[in-house]
Amino acid sequence: MALVLNDRVKETSTTTGVGAMALGGAATGFETFAAGVGNSNTTYYAIWNQGTSEWEVGLGTLDGTSANLTRTTPISSSNSDAAVNFTSGTKDVFCTLPASKSVYLDASGNTVNAAGQGFAIAMAVAL
Repeated sequence: MALVLNDRVKETSTTTGVGAMALGGAATGFETFAAGVGNSNTTYYAIWNQGTSEWEVGLGTLDGTSANLTRTTPISSSNSDAAVNFTSGTKDVFCTLPASKSVYLDASGNTVNAAGQGFAIAMAVAL
């Protein structure tokens, strides 16, 4: 099992509750989690229940057939950063890179969100 990030991975789901999301197929112009992430891999995800204020961003794991995305670790959400008990409706489920997991340079070129000075030094050496 690997952590996989990919662009333009988006499916829909009508799953309710706090459990795994049954994925219902790629949205137009996007690819499936099976194609973009792969069976049994983990990825960062976002879920938004269309037309509501329900949303969740977290780390999820695809099952062996990529039919379901288990919401392993919610990172942020409309439910005080806990798993959302989604109500009925169509949800957009897509790959994302949570801001809290990103590393970038600010306007002055300083590393932001680095794990520590060791990371910044390692990146400077690698660059």
